[in-house]
Order: sequence, then C-alpha cells, then structure tokens
Amino acid sequence: MGHAGAAAAAVRYLRSAGTPAGVEALPRPELRCVGEDERAPLDATEFRRVLGHFATGVTVITATATDTETGPAGFACQSFSSLSLDPPLIAFMVGRTSTTWPRIARAGAFCVNVLGAGQGELCRGFAVRGADKFAGVAYDASPISGSPRLAGTVAWIDCAIHAVHTGGDHLIVVGRVEALGTGDDTDVEPLLFHKGRFL
Repeated sequence: MGHAGAAAAAVRYLRSAGTPAGVEALPRPELRCVGEDERAPLDATEFRRVLGHFATGVTVITATATDTETGPAGFACQSFSSLSLDPPLIAFMVGRTSTTWPRIARAGAFCVNVLGAGQGELCRGFAVRGADKFAGVAYDASPISGSPRLAGTVAWIDCAIHAVHTGGDHLIVVGRVEALGTGDDTDVEPLLFHKGRFL
C-alpha cells in the first residue's frame, strides 16, 4: 500500500470511527510572537550563506497566458514543499517583487515542474527577468489547468490556487492538487541546489 495509502486509510478510519471513548483532544498550545525589540540583529548575507547549506530540489512553476498576455508564465522556484495529504495541498514561496507571480495569480492555476539532474540550464533560463523563458523549451499542456508541463522533468503537479499568505518579503502560495504524475524515465535523478550551485 505504501506510506501515502496507509496514511489515507488511517484518516478514513479515524473519521468513520469518531473519537474513541476516554480519549480527549489535546489542547491547542498558546502561541507567543517575539516582539521586534526582542530580536537580535541578523546579517542578510550570513542568513543566505547558512541557509544555503540546506539542499533543496528545484522546480519551475508555470501557468497559462491570460487574455492580456501573449505567452505562458513561469519562474524557477526552489522553495517548494508538499503540505497536506487530506486535502492534497502543496506550497511554494515567491518574492513579493516577482513580475511573474501576478500573471500566475491571474491564471488561478499552475503546474509545478520538478526538474531532473540534467536540467540546470533550463532552470537558469527560467530564473532571468525580461526574456522569453519558453523560447526553445518543449512542453505540453497539463491535463486540468492546461499550464505548461515541461518535457524531461522528474515529476509534475497540476494545481489550482487554494490560498495565499504573507511571509515577510515573500508570499506563501498554497495549491490544491488536481492531477500529478512522474516523467517517462523514472531513473532520472532530481536536480538539487546546494551552497549556490547545482548538484
């Protein structure tokens, strides 16, 4: 069955069985926000350097063109994560100054393209501003949203925008998964980013 299937079965069982007799729900913890005057000064360069030790996968978020645009939208994104099994949700973070995000927001849906180990140049192409990012890039339409599904990726996740939250100088975008799949070659390793370079 696998972990995902076992987890889904457990959720269905717990919903049907209700709360067992004698079992009380745990109280929610009290949360406290640290005040601005309690925070130590932090150097942005040091923050970036230290966090760069955390290896991440690399994705390209794509969306169809809206009526006012002439082509699809897309940007490279390493701040991506699965979020929830029930309902199936994922999340990615995008800078508030992104010029691509408003186009994706207007589309209302997007596709997460998980890049393979040999797609570093493709990622660099989607990381620049002001260029035709899709020039020479092979893709087809994802099955639900029609967002570009890039060729040769490890996996793809077709989503509708579920919620958007603020997070400092970034936005936290939550997507509801509508369809997903893996690439044709299941032996391809993912593209990883670590300490400022691709692995």
